[in-house]
Amino acid sequence: MINNSAALYYGDGLMSEIKKIISISSKRQITIPQKFFNDLCFTDYAECILGDGELVIRPIKSISVDDFSEQILRDLISRGLGGEELLNAFKDERAKIRPAVEAMLLDAKNAALGTGEFYTHEDVFGRKDD
Repeated sequence: MINNSAALYYGDGLMSEIKKIISISSKRQITIPQKFFNDLCFTDYAECILGDGELVIRPIKSISVDDFSEQILRDLISRGLGGEELLNAFKDERAKIRPAVEAMLLDAKNAALGTGEFYTHEDVFGRKDD
């Protein structure tokens, strides 16, 4: 039998730790136990952190995708969209934000590691004596 609960000693105090064994599907998917999900206030997104031989999954309290909502709506309205057409176009445009930001972050990481395409100051602004 697997023990799903334990106690963790921290310094002089005792910190309670709840453990639960979960399965991983053939598609590498897991289900967060309902109590953990509710107690930690998970929403639609979670942050996964790999370090020291452990995977930590923690809730993200807010995703700033909505920061561009007003700009997206202004653009779509300026194109003459309204009603259902406006709503559908807004949903499509908003869904593109997160993948675009993630791609930019990956490009920046690869550039920092020297494994991706990057531009120098001179590439962007030209030489001072040009």
